[in-house]
Amino acid sequence: MLKRRVQILKEIAAAVVAMDENGVVHLAREALHQGVKANEIIMEGLSKGMEVVGKRYESGEYFIPQMLVASDAMYAAIEVLKPHLTGTAGKSAGRIVIGVVEGDTHDIGKNLVKIMLESSGFTVHDLGRDVPLQKFIEEAEAVQAQMICLSSLMTTAMSGMKEVVRMLKTRGLRHKYKVMVGGGPISQAFADAIEADGYAANAVSAVKKAKELLSGDETRSIMF
Repeated sequence: MLKRRVQILKEIAAAVVAMDENGVVHLAREALHQGVKANEIIMEGLSKGMEVVGKRYESGEYFIPQMLVASDAMYAAIEVLKPHLTGTAGKSAGRIVIGVVEGDTHDIGKNLVKIMLESSGFTVHDLGRDVPLQKFIEEAEAVQAQMICLSSLMTTAMSGMKEVVRMLKTRGLRHKYKVMVGGGPISQAFADAIEADGYAANAVSAVKKAKELLSGDETRSIMF
């Protein structure tokens, strides 16, 4: 069973890389039938495949059209998996504002984090990509959020994360929100440098960190 589980997750990743939407959907259903958890299919199958797609894009082997088709295949499979994700009924685990910071349009990682947070009982307000920095604060205030998630895959946009923290301090709002950072070029050292509350390397660890940060009465902001 373990061998088959590992194999089918590899096949799912390969189907994403091959931009085979029908194949990805079929394999996702088969994996569920084999008893593989939906969360694991996303993180160890779909996400792994998109990591390869991202690397091929960076190397010039894939271009934007290939990225989009692969993303469509991943999202089609996620629609199949959504009803099987482990969620929390009833009271929300916390209100989170999430988005890709201004200057960056890469939102695959952010979308995975959103899905995993929602499946874990959080109420997520998604601002999308290339979001003006001021918008994060405005939305957080409007929906009375407890966390602000800032995502970026571009080093040129990372400074926007630091700016949001600075803006929160300047406006006397820093104490209201938990701050965690994430994304390709982000690290724990960067999180510490901008005085964020935490860092997560992927969607699974993001959920764990969000629960950890909101387990008490304190509140602040999150970045991916």
